[in-house]
Amino acid sequence: MKKSRFTEEQIAFALKQAETGTPVVVVLRRTGISKQIFHRWKSSVPVWARVSCAG
Repeated sequence: MKKSRFTEEQIAFALKQAETGTPVVVVLRRTGISKQIFHRWKSSVPVWARVSCAG
């Protein structure tokens, strides 16, 4: 399996930013990812993992 460019913490932080009101377009620009990758992350990370993210 290919190693991810982003750590689990970076993924959780990006998802948390979007959930707290930062526009998704801004999150995408800051992290350098596409909409498809963002939505893949969002669908694959459990809600409890996003809520417990410190960030």
